Amino acid sequence: MESVQHRQAGTDKRYDVFHTGCPAREVVDHVTSRWGVWVLISLRNNDLRFFELRESIQGISEKMLAQTLRALVQDGLVWREVEPTTPPQVTYGLTGFGRDVGEPLTELFDRITQQLSPRSAG
Repeated sequence: MESVQHRQAGTDKRYDVFHTGCPAREVVDHVTSRWGVWVLISLRNNDLRFFELRESIQGISEKMLAQTLRALVQDGLVWREVEPTTPPQVTYGLTGFGRDVGEPLTELFDRITQQLSPRSAG
């Protein structure tokens, strides 16, 4: 039986996700990075502009958001649309691949927040 970590969906090409040079590993690293998870969860229901994303993810700097979005766009998880206005307005949303990857992250997030006992305000 073939293990999942060695098969690329829909092709005969194989990935070794335990190898540092594996492209699939790079995507996993981007998704599970400190900010990648939050970007995917923030975009789960709505397309957002850059500053809306920044406001929705407390604690992220503009620089880190830009780097995270750049990586997720390159990986095909997030699309980017620039409106030719002055200044340009940039909107981000999830691709089909991004929705597929983000769904289990959203389920994990929902399970954690539903099961987490409220902390005392002290």
